[in-house]
Amino acid sequence: MTMRLASPGDLETIAALTAAAYRPYTELFGAPPIPVTEDYGPRIQRGEVWLREAGGEAAGLVVVERDRDHLMLFSIAVSPAFQGAGHGLAMLNWRARHWSGHSRRSDFIRTRLWNGTSLYSAFGFQETGRRPNPYRPGWVLVDMTKEIVAA
Repeated sequence: MTMRLASPGDLETIAALTAAAYRPYTELFGAPPIPVTEDYGPRIQRGEVWLREAGGEAAGLVVVERDRDHLMLFSIAVSPAFQGAGHGLAMLNWRARHWSGHSRRSDFIRTRLWNGTSLYSAFGFQETGRRPNPYRPGWVLVDMTKEIVAA
């Protein structure tokens, strides 16, 4: 299994994988989660999208935003054909190992979730609060953070 930076030629794969991975939530909530409606072209150009490949297929992806003092996880999606095999946690571990922080002894990975907190809790994230989703009335965002200590 490999992780690689997405390229513009991956845009269709990214959109399809994201839609498939989030399909149960689209059906459950009656509307697609924000990662499904995202325009990934600019994110690819900024180097924010990484693909996990297994056996020549796109197994999953991780989308990050870099801020001055932390890394924000925008989305982690695993293709339905690869779900349940630990790919989500493997991508989180990979991203943490490859987070090139600034000249600090530690940095933070943060995320805003509307679902899926168990994956992040298993990775060591701590919940820091809940608040209404400003883009989806009636939905709640869960803020979580994890400190990454420089080796």
